[in-house]
Amino acid sequence: MIRVPIASLREHVGETVTIAGWAATLRLQRALQFVLVRDHTGTVQVTHRRDGTPLDAELDGLTVESAVRVTGVVTDNPVVSLGGLEIIPERVTVENRAATPLPVDDNTGPEGRLDWRFLDVRRRPAARLVFAVQTTVEQAMREFAYANGCTEMHTPKLMGAASESGAEVFELGYFGRSAYLAQSPQFYKQMAIAAGIDRVFEVGPVFRAEPSFTSRHATEFTGVDVELAWISDVGDVMEFEERMLAHVLAAVEAEHGEQITEHFGTKVTVPSTPFPRITMAQAHELLGRPGERDDLDPAGERAVSAHIAQRTGHEFAFVTSYPASVRPFYHMRPAGEPDLTCSFDLLWRGLEITTGAQREHRYDVLVSQAAEKGVGTGPLRDYLNCFRYGCPPHGGLGLGLGRLLMVLLGLDSIREATFLFRGPNRLTP
Repeated sequence: MIRVPIASLREHVGETVTIAGWAATLRLQRALQFVLVRDHTGTVQVTHRRDGTPLDAELDGLTVESAVRVTGVVTDNPVVSLGGLEIIPERVTVENRAATPLPVDDNTGPEGRLDWRFLDVRRRPAARLVFAVQTTVEQAMREFAYANGCTEMHTPKLMGAASESGAEVFELGYFGRSAYLAQSPQFYKQMAIAAGIDRVFEVGPVFRAEPSFTSRHATEFTGVDVELAWISDVGDVMEFEERMLAHVLAAVEAEHGEQITEHFGTKVTVPSTPFPRITMAQAHELLGRPGERDDLDPAGERAVSAHIAQRTGHEFAFVTSYPASVRPFYHMRPAGEPDLTCSFDLLWRGLEITTGAQREHRYDVLVSQAAEKGVGTGPLRDYLNCFRYGCPPHGGLGLGLGRLLMVLLGLDSIREATFLFRGPNRLTP
């Protein structure tokens, strides 16, 4: 049986069609029975005048959120607020009767909604829109990456050693020894560069054992990673990202702009390039703490973004030249400035969404910087071998997909940008 999407019913006025969806609202009156049926494209009113047939009892037996299939005639009715259409049913099939009462309603709090996420997403068009936008974002990223010479890779998520340090990793048993869930595909991306794969692109899971309970942290999230070979400097990486994001936001605006404004009250703005840039030292001076070397805290990120937006009208800002003390050992350091790194974070409306850098590709320098950081090179043997046999200059970035969606849609928490959130206190559903 072929079902017609509810959004397409206008094309079938006067015809008998079958729709399939959920009973969103029931008004079962003495003379008339009204059921609002919702599918993934919209909602339509089903109107039945009681006539003593089995259809009366079928509709009376419905519960809210029951899965139903309705066959009937699509009819114009300007009184109906939902598109001026209704369906006069000939047959109703209850595929799965929903239990009652529902465990969530419009007054359920955020954690309760996460407990029943499938119902939460089903019942709220705005929640479903998040994942439609996510699909467009990923598609546009891939389009841009492929058009710019990237090869899509899938790197291991099980590792024999911690990817960047011994902290914030999940350890698990692996055939009598320890393994770790990948904090980042960073080392594997660099191996791909050493393998002669000129530009690397990956979308995949990232795991961080951070006991953080903020609105922007998760223990498992989706990362978007890029690595580019033969760069001249870290500016090539920033230029790649700003062009990619401009392409992505243009695609989102074209596909979902009106819906995003309707459901989230925010406007998608396609950014101009290049994005504004400010060094970390300049950012600390702006914040009234010259000489400070720590990373920016969330309040600092918001203040820097607000200053850039006021001065330039731009929503994005690259913060560059981070101190070596707060960056990993594999970040390249500028010639003659060993206390700094060729690295950046990208802020969007006050939230860090990306970290990137030019990588150190010279074996002896890498080993020296690892020793300076107190990083043992034994577990890094396979990684370091990549730099002993002709590795080119390269750099890349890691972007949090959930954070991007959070800012794009004006969401309060990364939990809303994730289908099934994972945090220190949440491993279910």
